[in-house]
Formats: sequence, C-alpha cells, structure tokens
Amino acid sequence: MRDQNRPAATAGPLGGPVTEVVGLPLDFEGFVLGHQAFFHTYAELHLGSRSAAEAVVHEVFLEIHAAWDGLLQEDELERRTLAVLHRHVARRLAREGRDPAYVINGQIQQRLRALRGELELSDSRLGLYAAISELPVRQYTVIVLRYLIGHSTKQVARFMSLDERTVNYHCRKAKDRLARQLGVPTRAVRQKGQQQ
Repeated sequence: MRDQNRPAATAGPLGGPVTEVVGLPLDFEGFVLGHQAFFHTYAELHLGSRSAAEAVVHEVFLEIHAAWDGLLQEDELERRTLAVLHRHVARRLAREGRDPAYVINGQIQQRLRALRGELELSDSRLGLYAAISELPVRQYTVIVLRYLIGHSTKQVARFMSLDERTVNYHCRKAKDRLARQLGVPTRAVRQKGQQQ
C-alpha cells in the first residue's frame, strides 16, 4: 500500500517498469495492514495452503475496497468484513468440492481434539467439523478464532469489535448449539442431573 498520489513501480507485460498511481484511501490501507495477518491465517486454516489463502484474501480485500465508503458508514465494520472473508473461503471450498483443511491437517486435528475435550463433545470428528461449519457466522467466527487459531478472548473481541463478555456469550451459545447438534448433554443439563 502506498500514499494516494505516489507513483508505484511495477513490472509491465514485457518486464520493464511501469509507473502507475495507486489511489487507496489511507483508512483502507490501515485496515488492510491491521487485518491482513489474521485474514491470511484464517484462510490458510481453511484452505490448507498459503498460496490459496493469499488468492482468496486478495479477492476479499478487493470486495471490501469496492464497498469501503459504504462500510465506513456502518457500525459493524469488523463483523461485515469477517462475513466477506467467511463467504469467500466457503465459496472456494464449495467450488473445489472439499472440506476445510482443518479436517485433514494433523496439527489442526490436535487442536480440534483439545476443543472437543473442552466442549465435552462426542468422538465423531466429522460430526464436530460439520456442526462447527453450520454455526451462525458470529458463533462460527468465535469458535474458529478462539479454538482453532488460538486467539485469546481479548484478541477475538478486538477482531470482531465486540466486548469480551459478548465474545464469551457467543462462545457459550456455540458450545451449547454444538452439544445439541451432536446429541451431547449441555453443561447445564449435566449440572442439573448432578444436583438431583
């Protein structure tokens, strides 16, 4: 990213330098710089390769840039941009007809086993993956950020422009929904049974 009116040298079709004016708003450049590492990590977790993640994130930032002025007028910039990222990743997976990479990769499976232990869910890994992918966008994003990528509640709150208590709320709701979908008693049901 460059200043709005500073020429940028790039390679032309014949290999020679081409000078072009890059007119990106500074607030958009700041957004990209502040979010690109997370967007790439999120996309790579799902797509399985850095090159695929970079291609998708490039498309995401192009879409966000095209709608930038409108997005700035809204209160939920983070939520809207995360939804764009989620949609592009899901679309790419659907186009390729495959599951997210975290279903396949060993390191991700270890994180999911830890997540399953914390959520106290069944042994069916594929059931867990499917249930996670069916969560509403906010709950899905909180679970992915918190348990698959390993961000703290504070980091998740910052990425999603939410209060930490709201992140914890979405996390609890997601855990309850996952437990119900997988036929595992929720924590409240187990505690009630222990009190009787």
